[in-house]
Amino acid sequence: MSNPTPSTPRPSVIQLAIKEKAALYAAYIPLFSEGGIFIPIAREYKLGDDVYVLLSLPEDPQRYPVAGKVAWVTPAKASNSRTQGIGISFPKDEKSRVLKLKIEEILGGHLASDRPTQTI
Repeated sequence: MSNPTPSTPRPSVIQLAIKEKAALYAAYIPLFSEGGIFIPIAREYKLGDDVYVLLSLPEDPQRYPVAGKVAWVTPAKASNSRTQGIGISFPKDEKSRVLKLKIEEILGGHLASDRPTQTI
């Protein structure tokens, strides 16, 4: 009798609807080379976990599917009252490049702002 091989867990699916520019600014992570997004979530994740995100942007009816990886973790009870959650890095593909450009187009001049974000 052979032991069954453990199956790889399927990535969790998270729906994230960002309704205003200020929230998008706070969640967007431009320091990731392909872009990324912070997701406030209480569930525990580890760096490198695969996550599938359905992202909605302000004033845009389209939902953007992103097969990203956890590249940032803000634990519960983090210092400076930061929101618990995860930062997802976008994959290096054409869909992510288009999404990054779309986010940066929506944010425009806000990207140069020194207002605090969810991550840094």
